[in-house]
Amino acid sequence: RYYNMSTVGSDEVGTGDYFGPIVVTASFVPKDKIVELTDLGVRDSKKITDDKILKIAPTLIKNFEHTTIILDNKSYNEYQEKGYNMNKIKAILHNKVLVSILKKNVPYEKIIMDQFVYPKKYFEHIKEASEKVTKITFMTHAEDVCLSVAVSSIISRYIFLKEMDKLSKDLNITIPKGASDAVDNVAKEIVSK
Repeated sequence: RYYNMSTVGSDEVGTGDYFGPIVVTASFVPKDKIVELTDLGVRDSKKITDDKILKIAPTLIKNFEHTTIILDNKSYNEYQEKGYNMNKIKAILHNKVLVSILKKNVPYEKIIMDQFVYPKKYFEHIKEASEKVTKITFMTHAEDVCLSVAVSSIISRYIFLKEMDKLSKDLNITIPKGASDAVDNVAKEIVSK
């Protein structure tokens, strides 16, 4: 139902992974680009193979106004030490990318966010932020009904994959994605080295 309006949408990737960063992106999709995105096969990054993401994301990065924040493991751990839970960290990052993209004066009609927490709680999490975006439509599975959220999801996943490749090269070991016994075993191997 948001396929016929210009939207800013935000989404994040990496919160279910033991290794790698959390990547949050906000993107602007003008309504005159909707057909182009549909033709490219843009939808939620969880429903597209990583190979396809690696192919289409550079086009999205080049052609769509967006802002991305990469929260590395060290910064994540610093937030955790302050007692911030995952939802508070995500809320802070979503607010930052939204503040940033709106400073680019994009002519949006609505801001859509993939809902990961109740709106009341979201605004509690960002109450200390010096700048806040508050006119947000929160939706579960927003990437299925809003292309700007889908674009954000794909760009975030692409950057996440690139960061995981860098991490694997730096540590000279293939870092598995997700959270599993295989991931635990690699973590133990890294610690023992």
